[in-house]
Amino acid sequence: MKFKELSLNDTLLEALSYMGFEEATPIQEQAIPAILDKRDLIASAQTGTGKTAAFILPVLNALLEGKTAHITKALVLVPTRELAIQIDQQVQGFSYFTNAESIAIYGGGSGSDWDQQKRALTSGTDIIVATPGKLISHLNMGYVKFQDLEYLILDEADRMLDMGFIDDIQKIISHLPDERQTMMFSATMPDLIRQLATKILKSPVEITMGLSKPAEGVLQAAYLTYENQKTRLINSLIGDKPDVKSILIFSSTKKKVNDIVLGLRGKDFIVEGISSDLAQSRREEILLDFRSRKIRVLVATDVLSRGIDIKNIDIVINYDVPGDAEDYVHRVGRTARADTSGLAITLINEDDMFRFHRIEQLIGREVMKLPLPENLGPGPKWELKNVKRPGFRRKGNPGGSQKNTSKKTGKFHSRNSNKKKG
Repeated sequence: MKFKELSLNDTLLEALSYMGFEEATPIQEQAIPAILDKRDLIASAQTGTGKTAAFILPVLNALLEGKTAHITKALVLVPTRELAIQIDQQVQGFSYFTNAESIAIYGGGSGSDWDQQKRALTSGTDIIVATPGKLISHLNMGYVKFQDLEYLILDEADRMLDMGFIDDIQKIISHLPDERQTMMFSATMPDLIRQLATKILKSPVEITMGLSKPAEGVLQAAYLTYENQKTRLINSLIGDKPDVKSILIFSSTKKKVNDIVLGLRGKDFIVEGISSDLAQSRREEILLDFRSRKIRVLVATDVLSRGIDIKNIDIVINYDVPGDAEDYVHRVGRTARADTSGLAITLINEDDMFRFHRIEQLIGREVMKLPLPENLGPGPKWELKNVKRPGFRRKGNPGGSQKNTSKKTGKFHSRNSNKKKG
């Protein structure tokens, strides 16, 4: 369906055309009419499906038709500062031909950032995009004005609950008008999300868009490795592949981010790491350099696995198997965005096999296991019978068996991810 069929304001349609967007994605096609019809909404869709435009466009449409001064009309709550910044940038893009204003409110900034946020919350800004913790800090000061708010959007609601924001969300909602339109967007629908939806939504429209499946364009592969083989394997895979321009590596911990970066540096390409330990200004600088391909390899914790729209990532590498099967989908969803192709590689040690088997069950397919390059020696065998279950420690040699009859050379082929993205 084309955007012009969705009853959007001509000014918005002009902005979309200027940005090169003609066709609505399935989540946009279903969500926009419901929101324009003033219905509450609960929607589940995997990453990269266009959720932000699905709620921002109808809100901007209402602001255009209302023709009111800059009063805070919409609040978007998100789990991370990176997602707040990204959504704020998208709002600015979509509202290019309008006079709508927005601001991102998140922690980690300077005193001048706080003052700017306070002015926006006091005098009113059309759309506020905020992380719960930082918004609570402002609410506690008593000057936040939400009495005219009409729209509440919870984006990545499951992630916010995973991060322990449930009490903050409920406190924020207590400061909002009862008469409002509320929308929840979530990648998964656990019981806690359902319970929250029951409390804050009124007769919502429910939309479900193919949960927990990586995009069709993602070529998935895995290597069985011992822990001390992982960094050497990555160097072997990407060192002699100059055509692979953009590589995102996910680590399970902040400490490992630094270790991986140190292990990959010294090669003929730039490697940087990003985690919550870095100052916000430095994180933004690294992300900008990665987007512009000044940085070839970015090593990150799961702060980047959801919501961050970095286009044309050639390869995503899971240095560790994600602890949650759903997180795997979000990690590999960083490549093959919007119907393009990409490669996702997972490194599996002997203790993570059962966890990865659970991931395969979730996505409904077996991921091909590639043999290690000969120079790394053999890795562990794929074995589920005696493997350690998550949360339990196996007795015996932590290094595991060194026997493996495979002596083939591991190879992979990158897939062109430079196709046009919608």
